[in-house]
Amino acid sequence: MAEYDNLCKILAEKYPRDFTRWLLNQEPRTIEILKTELSIEPIRADSVTFLQTENRILHLEFQTTIKSQKPISLRMLDYYVRLTRKYQVPVTQVVIFLQETSNEIAFTEEYVSEVTTHRFRVIRMWEQDSALFLSNFALLPLAPLTRTDSAQALLSQVAEEIAKIPDIETRQNTAAYTEILAGLKFEKDFIRQLFREEIMQESVIYQDILHQGEQKEALKYTLRLVNRRFGEIDLLIIERLQVLSTEQLEGLG
Repeated sequence: MAEYDNLCKILAEKYPRDFTRWLLNQEPRTIEILKTELSIEPIRADSVTFLQTENRILHLEFQTTIKSQKPISLRMLDYYVRLTRKYQVPVTQVVIFLQETSNEIAFTEEYVSEVTTHRFRVIRMWEQDSALFLSNFALLPLAPLTRTDSAQALLSQVAEEIAKIPDIETRQNTAAYTEILAGLKFEKDFIRQLFREEIMQESVIYQDILHQGEQKEALKYTLRLVNRRFGEIDLLIIERLQVLSTEQLEGLG
């Protein structure tokens, strides 16, 4: 389900101020999107965003599934140490779980070992009040995943809010974002009743997400082959593989 995590990363980097207001409850004077070059697991970088305000780094990690080769809590400690060492400013870390689950991983907010305890925030979208998300088109695509007594009524309300967006391109892209994320919770037929198919087809962002998802899968497959053949490979080689197209990766495989 990498396409869902990747979409949330796109949203956070497209609307960094809105995500900062939501998660830090403050208005940043300056904000910068940092590269995800700190990742020692390049495949994981598709769901990680680093936003730097004037005095803090906001580290966001989006999660659809709870399966991970390295525990999420350990990964958060790993990032925290490297971010602190490199930038020497306070770091706020937030793991955002998109799809409802009762698994304890979604309710774990710290890493604990014999000598270390590291804490981070966890947001479970299904517990969030929908009002905040309905009132901000930057966060609107996440609204279908929020708390509600009537999921269908909520999605209908989301569609109504999208229809009010005056700019055509923004409206198309927001509809595309929303339809994709709503797929985590709703049947496709019901989603299509509310969102016209042509909006999805016209959305450049939607097409980009589809292509990125295909490229990510091809990259994962190629890296598995390379690791199996040569063992652990240099990070520089991995970075060169990341920029190849789906077709180039398939040919290399």
